[in-house]
Amino acid sequence: MSEDRDSWYQDEIDAVLNQTLFSKQELIEKFGWVEYFIFALMLAISASIGIYFWKKGQNNNAEFLLGGKSMGVFPMTMSLVASFMSAITLLGTPAEIYKNGTQYVFLVLAYPLVMFATAYFYMPVFYNLNVSTSYEYLEWRFNKPVRTLGACCFILQMVLYMAIVVYTPALALSQLTGFDVDIACAVIFAVCIFYTTIGGIKAVMWTDAFQGIMMFGSFLAVIIKGNFDAGGASLVFDRNYQSGRIELFNFDTKITTRHTVWTMIIGGYFTWISVFGINQTQVQRYLTVPDKQKVVKSIWLSMVGIGSLLLMCSYAGLVIFAFYDIQGCDPIKAKLVEKPDQLFPLFVMQVMGDIPAIPGLFVAGVFSGALSTVSSGLNSLAAVVLQDLCVSAANKKISEKTKIILTKSLAAGFGFLSYFVVFLVKYLPGVLEAALGVFGIVGGPVLGGFTLGMFIPWANSLGAFVGMFSSLIFTMWFGFGQTFAKNYGTYESGVSAKPTSVASCPAHIYNATSFAPIQFDTTTLAPDFNTTMAPDEYVFPHVDIYNVSYMWFSAIPTIWCLVVGSLVSLYKPQCPKKTQPRID
Repeated sequence: MSEDRDSWYQDEIDAVLNQTLFSKQELIEKFGWVEYFIFALMLAISASIGIYFWKKGQNNNAEFLLGGKSMGVFPMTMSLVASFMSAITLLGTPAEIYKNGTQYVFLVLAYPLVMFATAYFYMPVFYNLNVSTSYEYLEWRFNKPVRTLGACCFILQMVLYMAIVVYTPALALSQLTGFDVDIACAVIFAVCIFYTTIGGIKAVMWTDAFQGIMMFGSFLAVIIKGNFDAGGASLVFDRNYQSGRIELFNFDTKITTRHTVWTMIIGGYFTWISVFGINQTQVQRYLTVPDKQKVVKSIWLSMVGIGSLLLMCSYAGLVIFAFYDIQGCDPIKAKLVEKPDQLFPLFVMQVMGDIPAIPGLFVAGVFSGALSTVSSGLNSLAAVVLQDLCVSAANKKISEKTKIILTKSLAAGFGFLSYFVVFLVKYLPGVLEAALGVFGIVGGPVLGGFTLGMFIPWANSLGAFVGMFSSLIFTMWFGFGQTFAKNYGTYESGVSAKPTSVASCPAHIYNATSFAPIQFDTTTLAPDFNTTMAPDEYVFPHVDIYNVSYMWFSAIPTIWCLVVGSLVSLYKPQCPKKTQPRID
């Protein structure tokens, strides 16, 4: 029996080895007119949805931003799934699993906690108050300066995040087709600006639904075919287990360890509750549904979609590693990709480049993730600036016609602004870590402010402002300090790199990519190509807190804000009876 299994195992390995590894240029040549047509068709359908809702018209600005509270469970659910998972999950998660193993998958256990808190604690407050933006609550509970601070944090967060989420699929398209990255970014923003400004929230949510289906369909097709070409699930898990990538129960309590059970569940909870619980892009969707119970249903259904997508992308990372491990050729060391986030697109062209339409479907799926996120961001940014800055902070009364013009102009303006920010995020080391880091650094202090208002009865406006602002400064210090520490080679993640090899890379790969073969001692780990050392004449002033895991970036400022805000509020406590809305 053992001999039969060994024979089967070797046959599967031989089948993988018989597949030819293509150079980057050879893969680019496989992306033909059929693939471009499918990609263009996806963009055209997205734009057409915007045109459809534009022709139906919007009677007022509230309908443009909230859809007249007429949206159903299906578009709501798909929009929640698509708006924030996007290309960050689609490309960043497989790269994370490939490089560092499966500990990241524990994030899926944080989702039920996030959805429970969202559905029964945070969302009912916004829904019952019938706010126009989530930050309106901060004025109702505290005062205008607190509301303005929260709105400004959201603007900063979304501009940075949208730039990251657009640059990611642009890299994918570049890897697959050789298409210019800057032009690809411009195309995404142009299409998003078009259908968001003419169609409003209804166009955004229905395009999210279409794009969500594209994401799931394209990735499911790629994973099924990739799993077959990698030798099947048994071989995939075996190769990953042998390399130490199957790791699920790291209970290390150090907050400097990059991924553990605690960082993924506790840190993941704070990261994602700052998105689903209080972020305007999600709250705005909750307010488009006429029945609160339908909102609760959509929230729980979205957990199923998000969890499934995370598991699919995680397994994709295992498949990619098994395939290239059997081949004995790590694409990162071999310089077939410039960044790990390009691994999945490279693999798609390797195993499916000869199948008509599939690469185009994959690119359309990745770009759908970017489109859904950007359109959601543009619509929400316009709502926040109009309601929280122009109307509230400036104390201006504006006509409905002027509001619609301003909203559309703001959405377009933020699209152009985010496009220029793309040229800054090019230098970030990895999209997944960068995106979640932005959520934490900027979103954590705001989450602290909302949580302070909803759960600390005596919290007053001074405590809220001091707590939010001080936690924002503190988190920015050690968050950006970590970025500099990585650049100067002083950052320590507490995790050893997983082994890979280039011992069997074919020579034509190096020749085609203009790199000579790099000799590695396969018994040791290779150096990290992303690490750059500081000049000899400068020593970076490293502080231990710079080593804290990025998954704690949201939890730390939230707790900071709660503690500081509560203590400051003790000076003149707020009367609890005046501060708590009904949430039942």
